[in-house]
Amino acid sequence: MTQSAFITGCEGLVLSDNERQFLRDSDPWGFILFGRNVESPEQVSALVSAFRDCVGRDDAPVLIDQEGGRVQRLRPPHWASYPAAAHFGQLEERLSGEGCKAARIGARLMAHDLLALGITVDCLPVLDVPVENTTKAIGDRAYCGAPARVAELGNSAADGMLSGGVLPVIKHIPGHGRAVVDSHAELPRVSSPFVDLVAHDFAAFKPLAEFPLGMTAHVVFEAIDPHNPATLSSSVISTIIRDEIGFQGLLMSDDISMGALQTDMADRASGAIRAGCDIVLHCNGLMDEMQSVAANVPTLDGLALERANTALAARPTPSVINADELRKEFSALLSLVDWEA
Repeated sequence: MTQSAFITGCEGLVLSDNERQFLRDSDPWGFILFGRNVESPEQVSALVSAFRDCVGRDDAPVLIDQEGGRVQRLRPPHWASYPAAAHFGQLEERLSGEGCKAARIGARLMAHDLLALGITVDCLPVLDVPVENTTKAIGDRAYCGAPARVAELGNSAADGMLSGGVLPVIKHIPGHGRAVVDSHAELPRVSSPFVDLVAHDFAAFKPLAEFPLGMTAHVVFEAIDPHNPATLSSSVISTIIRDEIGFQGLLMSDDISMGALQTDMADRASGAIRAGCDIVLHCNGLMDEMQSVAANVPTLDGLALERANTALAARPTPSVINADELRKEFSALLSLVDWEA
């Protein structure tokens, strides 16, 4: 069966019979895990394998948000704890080059954790550049407030992830840093002039435009499209993400079940595709919504299929590491900013 242009989640720790049948029938391009789907390494590995069995593709992407700090779905006692991105920014400010080194090592270690479970895509790095008085939804998930440094740190993390055989996803393109409300609950609107957006927000993404996967922001940029968030805006996707930033990889929406989007699920799914997203991401595991998404996205073909295949082909064989020694080096670096696992 031809793959469908969406990524889906599931409700619990194992696939129900209904979920298995849905996956067989709809054949989503990928699968995403959340905390509700995680109990132990053996259970996660079995869930990942069950998804791939249902869709009949050994290389079907399995995604997770494993950033560190507040956003890490794999946690102790079974997995290591990792710092939020802001710690790498602090270290880089204190000792030039050391923050980037730590970001690369941290991502390499996370990739080591993920690949052992069969997880092949991590929704990292966050390239949003914060300004004063914005929502804490991003907060310390951002590296710092300087676009060039954000790009350097994000590039280091993405390189570390790739060296571990896991694909990174640059997000939230073209930038969530100016949002004053949390897009998980409501729609952020940004009224900043276009010239400021280019110099500040978009600038962090440009140096990473060659990476194969990107995720949109549910944010309205009034200077570009006052009516639609980036996820649903053909203007933002074509003129900013594709042209100004230069990102030509596979573009997925942020989770369309988030509160920032208020239309029904069918309109959200079809609207994201019409706007220029290649893949729709739906995360909450609710079957009625999953079915609506599946019914309102196309099969992957044309340029979207080419981008998807190019992304999968970009996942290299992981480099060989001594994980224990690398964790010691990582801890020593982060001790310089008073972070302890």
